[in-house]
Amino acid sequence: MEVVILCGGQGTRMREETEYRPKPMVEVGSRPLLWHIMRLYAHHGLSRFVLCLGYKGSMIRNYFLNYQAMTSDCTVTVGDTRQISYHGATEPFDFEVTLADTGEDTATGGRVKRIAPYITGDTFLVTYGDGLADIDIGRLLAFHHAHGKLATVTTVQPVSRFGITTLDDRSRVTSFSEKPPGKSWASAGYFVFHRRVFDYLTGGDAQFLEKEPLERLAAEGQLMAYRHDGFFYAVDTYRDYLQVKDLWRDGRAPWKVWE
Repeated sequence: MEVVILCGGQGTRMREETEYRPKPMVEVGSRPLLWHIMRLYAHHGLSRFVLCLGYKGSMIRNYFLNYQAMTSDCTVTVGDTRQISYHGATEPFDFEVTLADTGEDTATGGRVKRIAPYITGDTFLVTYGDGLADIDIGRLLAFHHAHGKLATVTTVQPVSRFGITTLDDRSRVTSFSEKPPGKSWASAGYFVFHRRVFDYLTGGDAQFLEKEPLERLAAEGQLMAYRHDGFFYAVDTYRDYLQVKDLWRDGRAPWKVWE
């Protein structure tokens, strides 16, 4: 079963980092965001990935083409017979990674449509290259197969950015809650799709997955929500990036479910 990761956006809200590299390659704990997301899936037994490349995609391509050298200490003998010796522990699993050029300016729906030839079964997963979570992927898949619809979206209750107050008619504060979780459910990505979803991606490269395709699936009763009440954090801004770096540095990264 393939896991499709959308890696092609320009990350304009994090220009401090993305001017030089694609957002999925921004590093947390000396590993790209993309690596952290892939490790979550691999922890749950999924290690076949299709990466939708776009903006500065060559950096992601080079990372995986030289993966062992990028993640291990090594000694290189330079000369007529070039040799490389790797040192230390290797990764505890193997990735199978398809690197697909989906265009620099292609929208999310167009990117998913372009990788249809690389999907080998009826079920595949899709997520973004900047969302860290501790989602139980096994339970997500079980939920998807149990309801029998074409699509599942993982949802979370986002935490308010502000403290919430309740006032009486004299402006007296009767309750205060510092950044409480909201009452509505928001998409966290982490989709599961039946391959028939490709039939909904008919708008070409300019089509956004989050607009007409998902709206149509919802209108037809083919979109279900998996409610995740654990950790989810979208690294949208430079401030978000600093936050997840601090969590990792301090050993408090909830998305690190692997050993």
